[in-house]
Amino acid sequence: MRKLALSDEILLQVENPARYIGGEINAVMKNPDQVKIRFAMAFPDVYEIGMSHLGMQILYHMFNQRPDVWCERVFSPWTDLNKIMRQQRIPLFALESQDPVRDFDFLGITIQYEMCYTNILQLLDLSQIPLSAADRDDTCPIVIGGGPCVYNPEPIAEFFDLFYIGEGETSYDALLNLYIQNKAEGAGRREFLQKAASIPGIYVPSLYEVRYHSDGTLAAFTPSFPGIPEKVEKQVVMELNNSAYPTKPVVPFIKATQDRVTLEIQRGCIRGCRFCQAGMIYRPTREKDVERLKEYARQMLENTGYDEISLSSLSSSDYSQLKELVNFLIDEFKSQGVNISLPSLRIDAFALDVMSKVQDIRKSSLTFAPEAGSQRLRDVINKGLTEEAILQGAKSAFQGGWNKVKLYFMLGLPTETEEDMKGIAHLAEKIAEEYYEIPKPQRNGKVQITVSTSFFVPKPFTPFQWAPMFTQEQFVEKAKVVKGEIRAQLNQRSIRYNWHEADVTILEGFLARGDRRAAQVIRCAYEKGALYDAWSETFRMDLWLEAFSQTGISLDFYTLRPRKTEELLPWDFIDAGVTKEFLIREWERAREEKVTPNCRMRCSGCGAKRYQGGVCYEGQN
Repeated sequence: MRKLALSDEILLQVENPARYIGGEINAVMKNPDQVKIRFAMAFPDVYEIGMSHLGMQILYHMFNQRPDVWCERVFSPWTDLNKIMRQQRIPLFALESQDPVRDFDFLGITIQYEMCYTNILQLLDLSQIPLSAADRDDTCPIVIGGGPCVYNPEPIAEFFDLFYIGEGETSYDALLNLYIQNKAEGAGRREFLQKAASIPGIYVPSLYEVRYHSDGTLAAFTPSFPGIPEKVEKQVVMELNNSAYPTKPVVPFIKATQDRVTLEIQRGCIRGCRFCQAGMIYRPTREKDVERLKEYARQMLENTGYDEISLSSLSSSDYSQLKELVNFLIDEFKSQGVNISLPSLRIDAFALDVMSKVQDIRKSSLTFAPEAGSQRLRDVINKGLTEEAILQGAKSAFQGGWNKVKLYFMLGLPTETEEDMKGIAHLAEKIAEEYYEIPKPQRNGKVQITVSTSFFVPKPFTPFQWAPMFTQEQFVEKAKVVKGEIRAQLNQRSIRYNWHEADVTILEGFLARGDRRAAQVIRCAYEKGALYDAWSETFRMDLWLEAFSQTGISLDFYTLRPRKTEELLPWDFIDAGVTKEFLIREWERAREEKVTPNCRMRCSGCGAKRYQGGVCYEGQN
């Protein structure tokens, strides 16, 4: 019987105690005396969010396949337990062994979202590990960060010993082997970090120096030791069929956000939307073989007991064997009562036919993401979706029995005009009109259209990385324009409107494009009590504004200032596979309102062809 890190008395005081006890189905247990590396894999958010993250499950499975490594899971304690652990000086612990994280060799943190940065400091603080990497000694775990946010690791560089840039299946074995070798030689932390910097994809911030111009822009970013690479190259798995995949994923005791089997069908996206970081950094698009996916589906459903399977991809409709896979899943598992979830589908005849087979039409809603209200602005962002296609998709859906539609847009995109904003309301109205053109006896009640707008955040390695943002007041004003125009429509009662918080957006913009100086603000905000900034009920913008004021760092410098394409950007030392020349070309095409065809229609010369595979080489022997 394992000894739990928390007493029954504490567990009874907190919400969802099952978050902290471990012992779930398929959790991996090993003898700590029989492994050479103990790796704590952390997700800086609550258990239910972290357990829904596929990347973490893949690495957990991959590491635990090694007999010399035991990888365990760690999540951010919710605010109730956070308070108790501080009061009682209980160190943060891993779920499987319930041992303190500070006793591990590695603390690996998956970083999916900038608004989790204060939670990273919470993980370190509760683990009783110094926040700054410079203050750690050989008794501390090596703190490593990975995930999409590390394509600009600079705002959090102070807190990490190293970062892994790219897909984890490639260089982690080399890193772990180096650690074992370094330990056997009796060498310490500093020697390990210097050697690790030569492994492809590994970035060690302490081995680089930064200089700034008098105007605050970056002047130079250079290695401070000979032999340290000037550029860190992202790591890509080109052969997905044989790479590690968790066919026995851990099954939580409580309902996770994604409470189902997740089947990754491909990586990357052919579309090239100019605002989308994932579409750029995960190039080239690579597919998994349909026969391998069928086998995975069988094994995962059998090993978990789940009654739902979700296809994971940035754009499922672009998977070339989608029809065969979906028909197989329907035929094979429908009798077992297994539901099939199909996110990121384009709404066409095939998608509607499939969804009518796997969903309860009366309960479900269809999702469209036009992103912009006018065709002009959709061309600027290279969305590749016409109004005609949206209306035709909605019409077909309404004829098929659907009456609920969700529409997702962005406000504050480059070149946006008031006409573009009002176009959001006009498009929602046209969709409502499509519904009411159906004869009344054939309608399924009243149509419900939900319009949601988020505010645009420019991200590194996108063509919009040079674009300025707007102030909080300007963003709110834009939302009011949309709201007013929706109220002016004939079918306004059928249209609901929600918008994202503007203050969170501004902060996300600062964290997304910040440099090393941002760490002072993050640390100051955390020390004032900022935590769980991704959660509306716990987000405190006032604490962040105090932190900006106290550190003397200008929020506007990072958010409102347009960048010139010649400016040295904090993330320019990373080779993300797409060239700067391509991003500049796309930035210019955006301002010319020119559409770039998707990767299957024509190669746009983005730079990803160097990886020698995927969509870049489809149809070639």
